[in-house]
Amino acid sequence: MDIWTKNQLALCVAFAIPGFIALKTYSIIQPAAQREASQQLVDAVTYSCVNYAILGVPIYWVHKFKLMDTCPGFTLLFAVFVVLLAPALVAVLFARLRASKYFQKFAPHPTSDAWDFVFSQRKPYWMIVSLRAGEKIAGRYDSSSFASSAPAARQLYLQEAWQMSADGGFELMPASTNLSRAFGASRFPAA
Repeated sequence: MDIWTKNQLALCVAFAIPGFIALKTYSIIQPAAQREASQQLVDAVTYSCVNYAILGVPIYWVHKFKLMDTCPGFTLLFAVFVVLLAPALVAVLFARLRASKYFQKFAPHPTSDAWDFVFSQRKPYWMIVSLRAGEKIAGRYDSSSFASSAPAARQLYLQEAWQMSADGGFELMPASTNLSRAFGASRFPAA
């Protein structure tokens, strides 16, 4: 069976591309462990079918009223919407629905990792970071800071490094000292 024939290529585009667009859009909004594209094929076809079910009535009208013959420009734009834009919009709406408090009564939270959940809120925090070697680093996580998200390894860049006082409070480090000098570049990548 040759996939490159006109009809089979059209079927591949119609039933794989919208699903892959939905999957990729959702993975951008809600990071998770990456899977091989071959393992995602069944999901992609399923999401494509859901996309066509949602848009079934408009697709039927375009076909019934033969808009391809009377309005080919509109039909082309509609096809682009159905294959490329609608799957992305459905993924965005689904991600927002899954993050809503109402939906979480019935399903687990979409963020699988507490690290990703906390840092995705983009709020400032005063932090004490405990390293594996037992050392503790104090600092301020704010707008110029960075925290990695899944599936990447956990990395944290604090925009201000502070020293910890004897009583566990924070003491500001001198302005000339940055994190890579204070704690070693191997533990905190320079920004």
